[in-house]
Amino acid sequence: MNSAIRHRNRVIVVGAGISGLCCAISLAAKGVEVEVLEKEAVSGGKMRLVGGGDARMDGGPTVFTMRWVFDELLAEAGCGLEDIIGLSKCDVLARHAWSHGPQFDLFANRAESADAIGQFAGKADATGYLRFCRDSGKVHDALKISFMAAPRPNPVELVARIARQNPLGLTRLRSFSTLWSALGGYFSDQRLRQLFARYSTYVGSSPFSAPATLMLIAHVEQEGVWLVEGGMHALSQALEKTAKRLGVVFRHDFPVTRIVQQSTGFSVVGKDGETSNGAKLIFCGDASALQGLLQANRPGPKPVPQKHRSLSAVVFAMQAKPSGMTPARHTVLFSDNYKAEFDAIFKHSQLPEKPTVYVCAHDRDDRGAIANGDSPERLYLLINAPANGDTKTFSHSETDECLKRTMRQVEACGLKLQPEGTVSATGPADWNTMFPGSGGAIYGRASHGWMASFSRPGSKTTIPGLYLAGGSVHPGAGVPMAALSGQLAAKSLLLDHALMHR
Repeated sequence: MNSAIRHRNRVIVVGAGISGLCCAISLAAKGVEVEVLEKEAVSGGKMRLVGGGDARMDGGPTVFTMRWVFDELLAEAGCGLEDIIGLSKCDVLARHAWSHGPQFDLFANRAESADAIGQFAGKADATGYLRFCRDSGKVHDALKISFMAAPRPNPVELVARIARQNPLGLTRLRSFSTLWSALGGYFSDQRLRQLFARYSTYVGSSPFSAPATLMLIAHVEQEGVWLVEGGMHALSQALEKTAKRLGVVFRHDFPVTRIVQQSTGFSVVGKDGETSNGAKLIFCGDASALQGLLQANRPGPKPVPQKHRSLSAVVFAMQAKPSGMTPARHTVLFSDNYKAEFDAIFKHSQLPEKPTVYVCAHDRDDRGAIANGDSPERLYLLINAPANGDTKTFSHSETDECLKRTMRQVEACGLKLQPEGTVSATGPADWNTMFPGSGGAIYGRASHGWMASFSRPGSKTTIPGLYLAGGSVHPGAGVPMAALSGQLAAKSLLLDHALMHR
């Protein structure tokens, strides 16, 4: 492609999170000139670092799955995933504990997990687990090509896609049952029901309102969870390096204040008046922020109302010495009353009294072996929270009380932590500041009800040349889904360009 054509095809990507990085790579691999604008000093978006010095750690996503998404992306770029980052596959997916109860490890190997469930809850639930694995795999297979890796369909289009692929797949979606109710058909032990219901939180939703279709996330984890050398932020830096190798230009410290549609494309204005111009634009921020930035002849997507927002989170990052139970890299410490937890968040817009706590032990492997001996460990504690960050800011006393509740729940489940130094906290208002328009929602729209997935914006907008990507748009939230959204936006743009120039 000659330089004149490259200039006419110049694409601006707003946001250097995972979706922005992936769509930039997809476009640049096809010879398109791409400039990425990022408001922060470094790329990564939610794949950010928190803490300082030796305590630097991931402060966002910590679980890496669906590596096929990145294998396909990087094949376009002429390299492989393991050419740019070190990976090791987990044998233990996560360690789990309940108040004053036993621990339970879920394994990547189904037979090993079934044996563990048999010892933990009895033979009937072990058999139920194997049925659950079978059924979650069928849901996954029905939706992988027809929904996740395809442009956003409406319900009729999705039915047609699945029917063409496999007519029996339509009976397997479980769209009209909640995840919580469906799990009752597999597990009599409420702890196991709670464990597998937690997958709804991977997309920021309540298991009591989200469709049973989300059981496919269990299959995703069984296909592989990897530990990324250097953490998830290191992955974002490796993807940026790959994009630069393909010719992508990055402009950091460029907070966008206005996007102006022009006859020749789009002009993007930064806070100091600096501009970037391009024929087409892919917006990779929260889609709810676009309406307040866009000056165009048609409106952008409508913001998500607060009542439909996904979960937010309070994240505590610390160095601490643990005692009691041994945490694995991924550890989940469950509340005693799961329904009360989600009622507090979604019905009352409050922090739960007894939260479920996710702990990421950055210095341990999947089985809990530690690399640095007796030194304080880097620990990341996350609890679910309401997405009210645009209307509510926690005071210092409220943050302190939240930390105390969190630590009490951690200790009730058998893990005692002795923090050393400063404990940093990131709450809904902080997420809203970092990701304007979100209200602190980390996953866009909540996946509540069977129509929720069709309510997310797709890659294309009603404005010619303007496309969307990110965790707030189709196909959904989470690192691999946001990566897919970036690739889908790039494909949509390239297809539209090809059709226009026939």
